[in-house]
Amino acid sequence: MSAGDAPDRRPALMLTLATAGFAINFWAWALLSPLAPRFKEALHLSPFQQALVVAVPVVVGSLGRVPVGALTDRYGGRVMFPLVSLATVVPVLYLGLAGQTSLAGLLVGGFFLGVGGTTFAIGVPFVNAWFPPARRGLAVGVFGAGMGGTAISALTTVKLVDVGGGATPFAVTAVVLCGYAAVAALLLRDAPGRTVPVESMARRLGDTLRLRVTWQASALYAVAFGGYVAFSVYLPAYLKTAYALDQADAANRMAGFVLLAVLMRPVGGWLSDRFAPTRVLAWTLVVVVAGATVQAFTPGLAPLGTVAFLSMAAALGAGSGATFALVALLAPANKVGSVTGIVGAAGGLGGFVPPLLMGVIYGWYGSYALGLGLLALVALAALLLDTTAVARTARRAVRPRLVEGSEASGT
Repeated sequence: MSAGDAPDRRPALMLTLATAGFAINFWAWALLSPLAPRFKEALHLSPFQQALVVAVPVVVGSLGRVPVGALTDRYGGRVMFPLVSLATVVPVLYLGLAGQTSLAGLLVGGFFLGVGGTTFAIGVPFVNAWFPPARRGLAVGVFGAGMGGTAISALTTVKLVDVGGGATPFAVTAVVLCGYAAVAALLLRDAPGRTVPVESMARRLGDTLRLRVTWQASALYAVAFGGYVAFSVYLPAYLKTAYALDQADAANRMAGFVLLAVLMRPVGGWLSDRFAPTRVLAWTLVVVVAGATVQAFTPGLAPLGTVAFLSMAAALGAGSGATFALVALLAPANKVGSVTGIVGAAGGLGGFVPPLLMGVIYGWYGSYALGLGLLALVALAALLLDTTAVARTARRAVRPRLVEGSEASGT
C-alpha cells in the first residue's frame, strides 16, 4: 500500500479527543450533585435549596448550548473545546477553594460551572464534519457516550473528599481540564472543507428556529434524553419509596440504569446508519411506552420491574443516539452546531420536569402510577410525531440526495 492509499486515521483521533473532552467537562459539570447531601447538613439547606444547588449548573449548561452551538458553527471545535475547558477551570477552582461556605457561593459557582455542560454542542458539529453521512450516526453516538463523565463524578467525588478534604475533587478536576485543554489546543483540527457560516449569530439562530428538524428533534430529544436525565435523578428516590430499598442498593441500581443507557447511545447511532433514524426512534419509543405502562402497576422488582427499567434505559440511550443521527442527516452543514445547541437544551431541560411532576403527584395521591402513565402517554405522542411528521421530513430530505447520487453515477 502506498502512502497515498494509507487510511486516514484523523477522524478516529478527532472523535477520541472530542469524546474525552466531553466526558471531562461533564465530570466537572456534575461535581456538585454528589456533595449536595453534605452541603445540606453543613449549611442547613432546605430541600428546595439543596435541589437548587444541583439544578443551577444543569439548567445553565442546557441553555448555554444554544449560543455555544452557534459559536461552534462559526469558530469550530478546535477553538471552542480548549476555550470552554479553560473557562470551566475558573468555577471549579472557585468552588474548591472558596465557594462551599455559603448558599450564595454555591449558586454563583454552580452558575458558571454550567459552562462545562455546553460541550455537547461543540462536539456534535465537530464530529459530524469529520465523518461521511453513512458513518455519522455511529460517530455521533460514540461521542454522546461521553455523557458518562457524570458517572466519573458520581464514583469519585465523595471518595476524594473523604481522602483529601473538600477541595480535593475540584483541584483534581481542574488539573485534568487544564491538561485536556493543552492537548486539544495542540492536536485538535477542524475537518477539511468545513462549512463556515458568514451570517451573524442572531441571523443563524433565527434561521435555525425556522427549520422543521430543530423543533422535531427537540421534541424527540426531550423525551429520549430528558427521560434518561429524569430517571438518573429520580430513580434512587423512587426505588427507596416504592420498593423500600436501602440507599446503597437504590444507588447501585441507578448506576446500572445509567451505564446501560450510555452504552446503548452509540448502538442507537450505529443502527441509524444501517436503517433510518426514524425507524430506530420508533422502536425505542415503543419500548418506553411498554416499559412505563408495565411499571405504572408497580410490579415486583424481580424480575418484571427490573426488566421494565433496564428496557427503558436501553431504549432511552439508543433513542438519544438516533435523535442526533437524525440531526446529522437533516440539518444543513453550516447549522449543525446551532441545531445541536437548541436540541441539546431541550433534552437537558426536559429531564427536570418529570422528577418535579412525579414528586407532586406522589405527594397528592401517594402513588407513582399516574406519573408513569403520563410518561407512557408522552412517549406515545413522540412515537406518533416520529412516524408521521418526522418521517415525512426525512423522506423529503433524502430523496433529493438520492437523485443527485444517481445523476452523479450516470444512472
